[in-house]
Amino acid sequence: MANDETPRRLGKWTRRGLIAAGVLAGGVFAVGVAIRPGHRAPRIRPLVASDDEALLNVWLKIARDNRVTAIVPHAEMGQGSHSTLAQMLADEMDARWDLVDVLEAPAHEEYANYALGKGFLLGDADVPSALVGTVDGAFLKLGQSMNLQVTGGSTSVRTTGLHAMRVAGAAARQMLGEAAAATWQVPLDQLVLQDSRISHAASGRDAPYADFAIAAAALTPPAKPQLKSLNEFRLIGKAAPRLDIPAKVDGSAAFGIDAAVDGMKQATVLASPVFGGSVKALDDQRALATPGVVKVLNIGTAVVVVADGYWQARQGLAALAVQWTAADETVSQDAIFTQFANDLSQAEVEDGGETEISTGDVEAAIEASARRLEAEYRVPFLAHATMEPMNCTIWLRDGSCDVWTGTQNPLGIRAVVAEILGLEDAAVKVYNAYLGGGFGRRFYDDYVQQAAAVAKAMPGTPVKLIWSREEDMRQDRYRPATVSRFRGGLDDAGQALAWSNIYVNKHEPAEAPHIPYAIANQQVRHVASPTHVPFGVWRSVDHSQHAFFTESFIDEMAVAAAADPYRFRQSLLANAPRHRKVLDAAAEAANWDSPIAPEHGRGIALHESFGTIVAQVVELAVVDGGVRVQRVCCAVDAGFAVNPDGLVAQMESAIVYGLSAALYGEISIENGSVKQSNFHDYPVLRIDEMPAIDTVIVNGGGALGGGGEPGTPPLAPALANAIYAAIGARIRELPLAKHDLATLAAAAA
Repeated sequence: MANDETPRRLGKWTRRGLIAAGVLAGGVFAVGVAIRPGHRAPRIRPLVASDDEALLNVWLKIARDNRVTAIVPHAEMGQGSHSTLAQMLADEMDARWDLVDVLEAPAHEEYANYALGKGFLLGDADVPSALVGTVDGAFLKLGQSMNLQVTGGSTSVRTTGLHAMRVAGAAARQMLGEAAAATWQVPLDQLVLQDSRISHAASGRDAPYADFAIAAAALTPPAKPQLKSLNEFRLIGKAAPRLDIPAKVDGSAAFGIDAAVDGMKQATVLASPVFGGSVKALDDQRALATPGVVKVLNIGTAVVVVADGYWQARQGLAALAVQWTAADETVSQDAIFTQFANDLSQAEVEDGGETEISTGDVEAAIEASARRLEAEYRVPFLAHATMEPMNCTIWLRDGSCDVWTGTQNPLGIRAVVAEILGLEDAAVKVYNAYLGGGFGRRFYDDYVQQAAAVAKAMPGTPVKLIWSREEDMRQDRYRPATVSRFRGGLDDAGQALAWSNIYVNKHEPAEAPHIPYAIANQQVRHVASPTHVPFGVWRSVDHSQHAFFTESFIDEMAVAAAADPYRFRQSLLANAPRHRKVLDAAAEAANWDSPIAPEHGRGIALHESFGTIVAQVVELAVVDGGVRVQRVCCAVDAGFAVNPDGLVAQMESAIVYGLSAALYGEISIENGSVKQSNFHDYPVLRIDEMPAIDTVIVNGGGALGGGGEPGTPPLAPALANAIYAAIGARIRELPLAKHDLATLAAAAA
């Protein structure tokens, strides 16, 4: 099914309980954190160690030259997770940052990410030392059963960083100290471990960590080493240089599309334009006569042309005559929104749908309100539009295969390829490269499935499959279109009495439509209204829609109350001090109360997602019926900024992504197919449109929050609210490109 969200190759849950420890050979020290089950080094060593290295555990190693390598089970797609996770490990270990390297963990069951599940299910729960091995082992087996090696959901730092990297670094530091104390015959508490060296002041001795690697490796890693407190951090909380930037600057960084294998052919693909369709008839004679074309394949839901080069494959594809079967070829975007509206109306009449929140008596409060409001908002489908289109290179030969790609779940890709090719998982080796953008798109494996089908038809020949930009745009997994309706009530003094919200199609996270404001009478409901358009997780997932809805409607309530939008929100956050502090920080950065010119506007929005609270103020000018965003002031509280420079960069990236969507982003359905095809009709923000961005970090404490996604949701409502402040016209449907602001301003006047 085109919209199937079920992960492939889910294995069985099993439990074992054995002890793992660190080991050293050939001068390289590898340490992990008492993960059960099994004596893992014999299996892991070939995965991450060279011939003169040996290791028995997973997260770090120290080489003879005293360099520390952090082994990270996450993809690097521009978010800086490789560097931030290595930074967390290095700080706990007291390693010198310029002596730290990072290695992405291979796609292997030994590197299933147990910390991801542990972080989600247990959070910051304090697990007794005696149970740490069993708990970690249980989550490891769970991750293995799910082929879980995922990068997404803004989880890397707050799960793997906390439960794997910091713990591994602290364990290594303790073991190195014990080894040095035993070697030098001095008390452990007289040693100083700092900057990748160990010193003993009384005897004047000083040596690098590497000198104690062999002795340290003979020790059993502590199950629950002592982690540093906030005031002990030396790297965490600092702007350490990212490890991936030099290669990206000098052009040596390798992305999936850069894969090159001797004798490689290149392929491109055309899938059914209507989701769920398949090939009905195929005439490939002209394509096969095209110079350079090697093969034409019918893989059921798509056709593939293999050629000596990509351009020849494209020419061959254009020469094909294909007929498709499709059940939903009459569906239009208007029909989808009409369906949504009808399902909402029916649920309202019948008091239907699923209730998420119900506090107080909403209907009675609205009835008693001095001022009542109603509004309906809608947003379109959105594509991920990654700069690097989908691609995968596979070389099947002699009962095994190599895979080169960029994916947000390498272990899952290994399982999918093995299943399609009829191989054991161990026979598939995945080389995961840098990702030229992910945003959730590379969590899915459709492009890899196609590449595997080609490899199966052409054993012995390496083939690189590349989607065209048109295919990438029209065969995405889309951020869903949604309609959301609100009713609200205010008393005579302008105080919010009631909040009622019903919307179509619940996805994740569950809390996305929930508000932090203290409104006593609240009801939030949703109703199912499925479409044939394939769903995809998109940067910030449901938060991107619901922040626009909720923060626009709270702004409408403020206007109805004749209140300042910032202070109206502030008055409702007395019981949410962290939210209020972030809101205040954004308003202060924007100099909220300063005068603003005619047809200029300043709008504010606040939203929490992935454990991080973000407030943004957009300043803009309405010019010639269009809008020019001049400045975005952003305040962010992720609990604690592990790398402040990285967090600022993520806020800037998220703002650009959200601004592109708010201004231009729209995937529309016509005759069952996606109408848009490339950046000419699905534009993104250009450099000359880029606003100034000022980001303020608020370290509010508490659990670590995410960094990659939370900056996107507040942008669209802050933009829409700023437009209202400028011209008095309320934007309730995105993208902004659908509206002529001059006409709206005239109507509002």
